[in-house]
Amino acid sequence: MKRRKFIHYLQTSLLAVTGIGLISKIHPSYAQTEESLTIKWLGHTCFLFEGGGTKVLVNPFRQIGCTTGYREPKVDTDLILISSRLFDEGAVEGFTGNPGPILLYESGVYQVNGSQIQGIRTIKDREGGRRFGTNVAWLWQQADIKILHLGALASSIGIEEKILMVRPDVLLIPVGGGPKAYTPLEAKQVLEVLKPRIIIPTHYKTEAADESCDIVPLEDFLSVMEGTPVKVVNQDTIFITKGDLPPEGTLIEVLSYKFDPLQ
Repeated sequence: MKRRKFIHYLQTSLLAVTGIGLISKIHPSYAQTEESLTIKWLGHTCFLFEGGGTKVLVNPFRQIGCTTGYREPKVDTDLILISSRLFDEGAVEGFTGNPGPILLYESGVYQVNGSQIQGIRTIKDREGGRRFGTNVAWLWQQADIKILHLGALASSIGIEEKILMVRPDVLLIPVGGGPKAYTPLEAKQVLEVLKPRIIIPTHYKTEAADESCDIVPLEDFLSVMEGTPVKVVNQDTIFITKGDLPPEGTLIEVLSYKFDPLQ
């Protein structure tokens, strides 16, 4: 049976941050599909996606713990997607404008600029949500590429969630472990379920972390994924077209963060 679609309109009362606009902010005149999708890594689980005339920012953070050494992700954007209200995933202060970017932070199906954006509710931790509550995984299509950003998530993917997520072209998945994100082995098990075409690992330990950071480095994940092709990009930005997607199998793409040598 075809799943009933619905439109979830945010009301002004839900938008607690000054400068955050409403869904009508993005004008239909922008609804032109670009040939390529630009993905820029801003640190941790924060990425900026640009394509089809729209900029989408996911999970801007505060500089604390594992994100201490990253630069503040203050960039121009049309839409901000938040997976949780935790410090490393839900900082929206400083995004100003008139009326400012749209903010989505609850699960549901939204229509933005004529395109569907779906927030899929998941349990965040391994304790049934008793410790960190829920997480929103974001699914949308941009520049003709299906993107799934899992946020920071430690619980398994259930059958209902798998049906909603389908098979993404690009999957952003946490791999560094800790109490609220997949360990490398857990991430591998999720990848066997979702079978994405391109994997971009997130939420792993880098030189940005301070001594309180409790996650592991990327190498631990790449070790358990031995046998899967890996492409290391010596920059923080990649450009993907539909034709770049692997016709079969999966490719891991690793972006590089350029730290300020004076930090």
